Amino acid sequence: MSANLPLARTRRMLLAAGLGVSAALVSSQVLAQQYPDRPIRIVNTFPAGGSGDQVIRTVFSRIAQNIGQNYIVDTRAGASGAIGTTHVARSAPDGYTLVLGTASTFGTNSATQKNLAYDPIADFTPVINIASTPYFLLVHPSVPVKDFPEFLAHVNANRGKLNFGSFGLGSSNHLAYELLKDATRMDIVHVPYKGGAPLIAALLAGEVQTSMDVYATANAHIRSGRFRALGVADTKRSPLIPDVPTLAEQGHPVVGGTFFALLGPAKMPKSIVDFLNREVNKALSDQEVLDRLKALGVVPMGGTPDVLAGIVSEEVAKWAKLVKSAGLKFD
Repeated sequence: MSANLPLARTRRMLLAAGLGVSAALVSSQVLAQQYPDRPIRIVNTFPAGGSGDQVIRTVFSRIAQNIGQNYIVDTRAGASGAIGTTHVARSAPDGYTLVLGTASTFGTNSATQKNLAYDPIADFTPVINIASTPYFLLVHPSVPVKDFPEFLAHVNANRGKLNFGSFGLGSSNHLAYELLKDATRMDIVHVPYKGGAPLIAALLAGEVQTSMDVYATANAHIRSGRFRALGVADTKRSPLIPDVPTLAEQGHPVVGGTFFALLGPAKMPKSIVDFLNREVNKALSDQEVLDRLKALGVVPMGGTPDVLAGIVSEEVAKWAKLVKSAGLKFD
């Protein structure tokens, strides 16, 4: 009788394990059927009213109509988006607290902030890349050049005499310009401003001769002739201004810009991730949503969670490599 005790104990353990797996499967299925049973909160990590805020509202207004459940935009700005992103990293992975990730929060921050309170890869579950927008290389019309090769020659002929502006030290357009400097060995001086509005005012006034910015900000000034667009920092031309060649076409394959992606805390259930991914992709197939996103100056993306995971990994690695190779300091 005693010889059968280990066998009986093993059977009980296997039965318990089987029941545990079954319970987990049932729990996951029930969760998927019930989700969402209350409003979904999307944390916007930059000031209200900006491009990210509008992207969230454009896409989730359609999703709310499709699923019959409301959403909340929770603005938690500060520290280049790190405050709101950290909040989401520490939230329950139940699909009710998500973050709108950008090239700052899921790219440059990890390379520029020594004490960043979150890991952009380990602390999050990728859901989908909603939209993206590349940076355009802009110059003030007083700079006597027509294209990027002429601009590069002009900078080299006036080493250290020209300035480029950014949103601030360590900002995404600062690092994008540093990437261009690293690729071309340009000798040009960085002038950081406190945000996008002061930068645009400075470039319009000719306080700085050049910068990088997105279509939504730069387009009106490009059309009016107050800025000249010399190239787009992307692998292909922007459908928003297709006559502007890429920097790659002009001999320097520099890629920089921002994206608007949806992520949740680590360990979100796959059923919820699949649900959100499916609903965002569905919204991005709606013509009214596409038209609104185009009006915001962003290009709809969509795709799978794995695609977004790859983007984040590439961004983190790219900016870490640049900061190290260029010897950039952010103290």
